[in-house]
Amino acid sequence: MSQDPPEPDALAERERAVLALERRGFSGPGAKERAIREELGLAPVRYYQLLNALLDDARALAHDPVTVNRLRRVREGRRGDR
Repeated sequence: MSQDPPEPDALAERERAVLALERRGFSGPGAKERAIREELGLAPVRYYQLLNALLDDARALAHDPVTVNRLRRVREGRRGDR
């Protein structure tokens, strides 16, 4: 049985995984960074680079508008603090 090819406008599996991780709540210091390393196999710096790019991606907004809009508000708030 073969898998259907991904839709051209669909997010890649890693991109969906990044958004899924952002939807979760983490307790305790370092829990999120540990999950990033263990579950995604990424350094936290690279993870946040990918996440930041996703926030400007219309496909990510279509996939998970609640998470993307929440993170965009957080990012804009931080920019305003600078």
